[in-house]
Amino acid sequence: MGAPRPAPPPPSGGYRRFAWTAADAECRAWFEEQARSRGLTCELDRNGNQWAWLGDPAQGDAVVTGSHLDSVPDGGAFDGPLGVVSAFAALDELRARGARLDRPLAVVNFGDEEGARFGLACVGSRLTAGALTVEQAHRLTDGDGITLPQAMEAAGYDPEAIGPDPERLARIGAFVELHVEQGRALDLSGDRIGIASAIWPHGRWRFDFRGEANHAGTTRPADRRDPMLPYAETVLAARREAELAGAVATFGKISVEPNGVNAIPSLVRGWLDSRAAGQETLDTVLTAIEKTARAHAERHGVDLDVVRESFTPVVEFDHALRDELARILGIGTDLKVPVLGTGAGHDAGILSGSVPTAMLFVRNPTGVSHSPAEFAAEDDCTAGVSALADVLEGLARR
Repeated sequence: MGAPRPAPPPPSGGYRRFAWTAADAECRAWFEEQARSRGLTCELDRNGNQWAWLGDPAQGDAVVTGSHLDSVPDGGAFDGPLGVVSAFAALDELRARGARLDRPLAVVNFGDEEGARFGLACVGSRLTAGALTVEQAHRLTDGDGITLPQAMEAAGYDPEAIGPDPERLARIGAFVELHVEQGRALDLSGDRIGIASAIWPHGRWRFDFRGEANHAGTTRPADRRDPMLPYAETVLAARREAELAGAVATFGKISVEPNGVNAIPSLVRGWLDSRAAGQETLDTVLTAIEKTARAHAERHGVDLDVVRESFTPVVEFDHALRDELARILGIGTDLKVPVLGTGAGHDAGILSGSVPTAMLFVRNPTGVSHSPAEFAAEDDCTAGVSALADVLEGLARR
């Protein structure tokens, strides 16, 4: 079958499949080609998500699987695409088995899951579920100032059509997303496949440190209002507070103005990603980070604004569906499939408020994700396909 063709990778060896770009268009064309070659009915919904149907979607109570094909900057080959490729391969296995299916099946490719271009994750599924308003979507811009509507229009899509899609969601009886594990829990336990229990609460916060631009060589330290200093101290504080609480907090993106080697910055803007197993823990970590940031900003004569750009509360996957996956995968064996939580967000988490959702994880021996080092062995991927086929068959038989 082959994986979707990527744009030429940068020197890192990773991928840059950003929403509504030429690389994204190539992946979308691949998805449609794979669907049509299998005789599936292709649909493009109002938010740019792709659907490939086996059976009549109007019948309702459908079993849907899939993931996304976009990537983070210099991302790996498995995060997202493994779920889409495995979905098509699972359908092939079901046909080879001669499986009897009483419910329609679908494979979906959700658009802009990573949020690499517009700064908000899961845009396609958020719009569909009504978790992102049309007005909010229209205000999203990329680093070049291009708005989401402009990018969609340039790619040949109608931005005026976007919005909640309750009729489409009403067709879905269950959504199961297969994903490479973003961590080493399965590798440490020796299991190929796992089932998700929940997604940690997580969000993104922007810290704007505003100082005063000046000459790097002629301005006395005592006369400086350098925003880089409180920013640097805040990065260290984030690591310290997260470790104390058993959470994670990462400043992974920074913007500096005027961004000159011989200039003291006037603005340092940093984006914090923080996640924890519980809401109370996450709140504690964020409060401590912001308190430290404000104290250091004041000491250096720097102004600070903190803006929450996105937030997703804890997602508990549907317990009945999760238990049914465990039952199906346990047929004919005494082995139990491990159930584990995750700190990563997914389209399945966004949809969980609208339809029963579940996730399968495939072992990642490196534990690395959002990097070219992300990996899953071929035999583990094959085990994932078989597990997904078992689940789809079990769910689609009344």
